Amino acid sequence: MSAERTAIRQSAPPQSMFGRGPMGAVGMPVQKAKDFKGTLRRLSRYLQPHKPGLIVVIVAGVVATLFSVVGPKILGMATTKIFEGYLARVLRTSNAGIDFAYVGSILSMLIGLYVVSATFQYLQQYLMSGIAQRTVYAIRRDVEAKFGRLPLKFFDSRTHGEILSRAVNDLDNISSTLQQNLTQLITSVLTVLGIIIMMLTISWVLTIVIVLTLPLSVAIVATIAKRAQGFFVRQQKALGQINGHVAEMYAGHAVVTAFGHETRAVATFNDLNEAYYEGAWRAQFATGIMFPIMMFVGNLGFVAVAVIGGVLVTRRAIAIGDVQAFIQYSRQFSMPITQLSSIANTIQLTVASAERVFELLDEPEEPVEAAGALAAPRGEVHFDHVKFSYTPDVPLIEDMTIEVRQGQTMAIVGPTGAGKTTLVNLLMRFYDVRGGSIRIDGVDIRELTRGSLRRMFGMVLQDTWLFAGTIRDNIAYGRDGASEDAIVEAAKAAQADHFIRTLPDNYATAINEEATNLSQGQKQLLTIARAFLADPAILILDEATSSVDTRTEVLIQGAMARLMRGRTTFVIAHRLSTIRNADLILMMEHGRIVEKGTHQELLAAHGRYADLYHSQFAGRVLQEVEETLSS
Repeated sequence: MSAERTAIRQSAPPQSMFGRGPMGAVGMPVQKAKDFKGTLRRLSRYLQPHKPGLIVVIVAGVVATLFSVVGPKILGMATTKIFEGYLARVLRTSNAGIDFAYVGSILSMLIGLYVVSATFQYLQQYLMSGIAQRTVYAIRRDVEAKFGRLPLKFFDSRTHGEILSRAVNDLDNISSTLQQNLTQLITSVLTVLGIIIMMLTISWVLTIVIVLTLPLSVAIVATIAKRAQGFFVRQQKALGQINGHVAEMYAGHAVVTAFGHETRAVATFNDLNEAYYEGAWRAQFATGIMFPIMMFVGNLGFVAVAVIGGVLVTRRAIAIGDVQAFIQYSRQFSMPITQLSSIANTIQLTVASAERVFELLDEPEEPVEAAGALAAPRGEVHFDHVKFSYTPDVPLIEDMTIEVRQGQTMAIVGPTGAGKTTLVNLLMRFYDVRGGSIRIDGVDIRELTRGSLRRMFGMVLQDTWLFAGTIRDNIAYGRDGASEDAIVEAAKAAQADHFIRTLPDNYATAINEEATNLSQGQKQLLTIARAFLADPAILILDEATSSVDTRTEVLIQGAMARLMRGRTTFVIAHRLSTIRNADLILMMEHGRIVEKGTHQELLAAHGRYADLYHSQFAGRVLQEVEETLSS
């Protein structure tokens, strides 16, 4: 799972391209939600419990912005007083000079305002961080609970990467926007309104000059953004191809080396890297040139304000301190507008991510289960005229009737796609039958809770599954609250205790995430020990020895023989030599049972099972002869 999560993060655009700063998201291609308003309303319902906190956040933003916006105006008062005092001294109209006491009081007031503004900004960010994380926590909790209620067909029909992307990347997008961009949105809107009001109080003439530069800035940004979007699309496409190639070459490194294709792999990477470079530098250049151009337009406004303001000062229509304050406001005016443009793109991306998460939450769930349970299951299984198909128009199992008594071993054989694994999926109720019934100890499995049903089973599969943790933890996964003695006894029964004792930390040895510090046979023995510890009434074995050497296979076969003793067992097998002692063998093709009986009965029938068995035997004999001749 970690590898898949890493791959998803690697395939995502770099953070700077998402525009968490004021300029980054401009021009970036944004995935749009299908139902923007509906998704936004649904997302707001998760924020509803935090309504009082959000009100405080908005109030804190208003106070912080208000105190920050009036700062230049108050500083202008000090500038005016200094200028008037200096002018009076130069013109000798007064001996008082500069009133430093007044200027000092103004500066002290200004410092106080900025301290209060920073305090409320801190309060705003602190509260919003808690609200954002609690909101995403609630969504993540719902997503995790939803995974537990989804049927197996949901996971079968989607890639792991797609599912993880919704559970990880999309939720990260929501979290980041709520925590950073929502407060930035509030502050930017309030700042724009506050600056416009303050500029109007100073001079409506100068305000018109600054406002007239805004359409020019917007037109420039829109033109460049439109061209940059195409470059970003090329960049993202090339980035995905590079990540796919690197992941493929990394996973198949041994094969690439064995066939001598290193040069070809490097050449392919260079081509993809060149394509990425072509798209990336153009995209980054287009994005980077926006800020200098907007600064240039802003400077034009600055020059106009300085000239017109100077003229107004000479005519005594405006104080020089107000001109200074207006210049500060003109400098601050473009930044929140640019931020709003960036936030608009980010919000679209976030709503699209939220829509993907809500689509997951709206997926059809498993049918409501009954509340029944078997107190002491014996393990008698009866398939009664079972019908099933993964899709309604393609029938797989049309009329299957099987009866397995307690303690019997039933083997299922047949070509790929015959329906062997489907029987196990139906038995454990990963899928529900479309007709007929499956009964355990005479009780329809649909009358049992899924949890109680699946606790009756123990599984040993061809693909071993171990999680990152100690050997003790992996064995104990078979039963909650298992004691140390029970774990050791299970390992001994599975013939795993000996090799565990040879490891540096014995049962406390940590297994890495890919379990590469154990051999395939050792991993299989641990899964058998896990099944021993679970002590199930019914056992499912799916080609548990197909990927190990002959010596290890003997150990595993012995461990499984002890595990199968007294238990009803279903064995899915391709090696027919491993099921000779089964009480019943089913030969399946296309979802139908074409033959059934014991090993000897099926051989005597000279049917399809006999043909398959003899072909495997002949192939093994031929292999042994070739090995003898070559030696």
